[in-house]
Amino acid sequence: MIIPEKLKIGDRIGIISTARKITIEELHPAIKTLESWGLKVVLGINLFQEDDQFSGTIEQRIADLQSMIDDNSIKAILCARGGYGTVQIIDTIDFTNLKKNSKWIVGYSDVTVLHSHLNNLGIASLHATMPINFENNTKESLSSLKNSLFGSLNSIDCKAHSLNKFGKIEGDIVGGNLSILYSLLGSQSDIDTVGEILFIEDLDEYLYHIDRMMMNLKRNGMLGDLKGLIVGGMSNMNDNSIPFGKTAEQIILEYTKDYDFPICFGFPAGHLFDNRSVRLGVNSVLEISKNGVSLSQE
Repeated sequence: MIIPEKLKIGDRIGIISTARKITIEELHPAIKTLESWGLKVVLGINLFQEDDQFSGTIEQRIADLQSMIDDNSIKAILCARGGYGTVQIIDTIDFTNLKKNSKWIVGYSDVTVLHSHLNNLGIASLHATMPINFENNTKESLSSLKNSLFGSLNSIDCKAHSLNKFGKIEGDIVGGNLSILYSLLGSQSDIDTVGEILFIEDLDEYLYHIDRMMMNLKRNGMLGDLKGLIVGGMSNMNDNSIPFGKTAEQIILEYTKDYDFPICFGFPAGHLFDNRSVRLGVNSVLEISKNGVSLSQE
């Protein structure tokens, strides 16, 4: 796996949007924070274009991401926000220069498309908060991003959950947003989970659809050979007038009960204010015990 180099003070970092549109006003808190870290922020040429809900046309979004990948002076690329749209451009992007001059590509939610595609190319990426969220993120969330970008030890601790399955494991983490992973099944961006620690999170889904997605992951052989499972925020779940009868966490546990790998629930990553950074494709140590959960990434 290609691991991007750590940032240093004075480095140039790019902000683009592969999905939904954004305004300069929404970016001001993030720009201020990034500059306080000693970084020079470079905005994509088409970042503030609009095409219905998107941050410009497909061609404009391709151009911005491709330009940031090919510019060797840019040391990291932050996706401004999620929404929908990354899958529209993924098959047109040329990642050749990223293999030669690697840099962190950062984001979550819809950016899971990029994370999964990069994992298949053997390039590590960073599942983390995005500029649209900086104003409301916890101090711990932003510190986690800074540590991950600048190469410090990324250590995350969280409290025990009643559904956790204990164990200590070591391996690479793959995954991201469950709905996106589900949508990528069978494509060139579909991830291989064999021998990996799978991370999943989601937002605003119906409980029956969580069941459908977990069933599909299981039928596609994505659960049976995991080293472990990290379940992040399952935020703002919906139910029908006739209740489904289980929480999202209980549904996930049901589809993994026949396997003996460790599982932690309630991990602070995903659609949360306290959205900690997780380096994907990087060797990690995960320990789950009755006292809580600890994740360590060099």
